[in-house]
Amino acid sequence: MTAATTPTSSVDALLLNVSHAKLTVTPEHFDQLCMDNPDLRLELTKDGELIVMAPAGGETGERNLDLAGQVWYWNRQNNFGQGFDSSTGYDFIALGGGKRSPDVSWIEKSRLEGVEIVGFIPVVPDFVIELRSATDTLKPLQEKMQEYRGLGVRLGLLINPQSKEIEVYRPGQDVEILESPSAMDCGEVMPGFVLSMSRIW
Repeated sequence: MTAATTPTSSVDALLLNVSHAKLTVTPEHFDQLCMDNPDLRLELTKDGELIVMAPAGGETGERNLDLAGQVWYWNRQNNFGQGFDSSTGYDFIALGGGKRSPDVSWIEKSRLEGVEIVGFIPVVPDFVIELRSATDTLKPLQEKMQEYRGLGVRLGLLINPQSKEIEVYRPGQDVEILESPSAMDCGEVMPGFVLSMSRIW
């Protein structure tokens, strides 16, 4: 009889490169993954595909903070709703979507009455921003924006510093592309709010 022995290798963990693999999980398994890996930024598409997002670089992090800060400051002054940063998760499963985390999002106050927001928020935001980083491929971001629009996000901005463009998504309308705008008037959804691009381009 041979006794099992513990390998004496100095390798503590085996890391798998799954960057070219398509991983699918159930919403329940996704929730468990999030709880087990709180330091990872994870998303789940409406088709059940798991997306693992790399940490943002310094340039993107600075830009994202600027965008979120502008929404925060406007909302602090007006108290029309609640704003959320990129660490916030939304649960759109019941609406035919996935579990997503916009870079910046905002929800009008009355739509959050009686809604539990300790975990994933089960409410479609009124406003979202996705900021393309240097390592992001454009098509998946555009698909994500289309999902937001289909779910009822009233105003979605895909900001692309590489091309100095903003793609504007509204329900029932064609995508509008703005080239090198100095600002974006978001008053149609957020009264009086103008998003400055001065620190983005």
